[in-house]
Amino acid sequence: MTLLIQYTLIFASVLTLVALGGCFSEHSGVINLGLEGIMVMGALGGALALKSFGNAPYVVVVIGTILISAASGLLYSVLLGVASIHFKADQTLVGTAMNILSTAAATVIVKAINMAENPDNVSSTIQYVNAKKAFIVRMGSFEFNWFMLVALIGLITAYVLLYKTRFGLRLMACGENPQAADSVGINVFRMRWAGVLISGILGGIGGIVYITAGVSEWKFETGVAGFGFLALAVMIFGQWKPINIGLAAILFGFFRALSNVYSGFDFLAALKLPGTVYNMMPYVISLVVLAFTSKNSRAPKAEGIPYDKGSR
Repeated sequence: MTLLIQYTLIFASVLTLVALGGCFSEHSGVINLGLEGIMVMGALGGALALKSFGNAPYVVVVIGTILISAASGLLYSVLLGVASIHFKADQTLVGTAMNILSTAAATVIVKAINMAENPDNVSSTIQYVNAKKAFIVRMGSFEFNWFMLVALIGLITAYVLLYKTRFGLRLMACGENPQAADSVGINVFRMRWAGVLISGILGGIGGIVYITAGVSEWKFETGVAGFGFLALAVMIFGQWKPINIGLAAILFGFFRALSNVYSGFDFLAALKLPGTVYNMMPYVISLVVLAFTSKNSRAPKAEGIPYDKGSR
């Protein structure tokens, strides 16, 4: 049971961070389907940081990895901002292209680095066995991960920022009615850039959280196994509201955690179901949940619509 709670919280942390990133972007009026790709690039930056830090002090490892992952996600999200905000490209196509490009680019980069260190090593795997320990604090049989605290801080910050600050209210106004926002002096382009870049930061951090959850190495050919899309489902189920997103992330995180620990429960082991069934469960649950709830979803009205300053 302790292991189930532990994995539920760490996977919920991933989903919370990435879904909040999508929330900021869509509240500004930009659909970010590229969260999967942003996660991959954030994971790549964070994994390379962990590898290079080695035996550095734990505080350096933790802060440095988070900052580099956030910066990697932010830089990659610039592609979405340039294409969608300035060139008014189709946001769905841009996000899809970002997802395809990220895994391929990360694989090539990691293989190039590994071959530079050892010509016989052509794998796309990065190991971070020792550095990963910096994020773990043992509390009896429970392993507390500092990323859990980061996700909680992110959730609280997102709520305050969106609903209690002028910035948040202006951001949401740009996602609801950008023409009206512009008429009262709000720079819609600037707010949309802010939403996209914040989503890049949170998505990048979510990527490194995901690949360090329970493992000490990652093969980048596998990407992040669709977790960016699962985060989008969490965001929609959570109605684009931070608190609801946090609760939805726990629900989806629970089903994802089952695939790691089902063998430890006698009644589940007795079913003798293949492990792949449990791996599928969070995605199946997301389809079922969205099928019954998406009809009542209330997305920002102007999301996905390129802003034309001359239109009214």
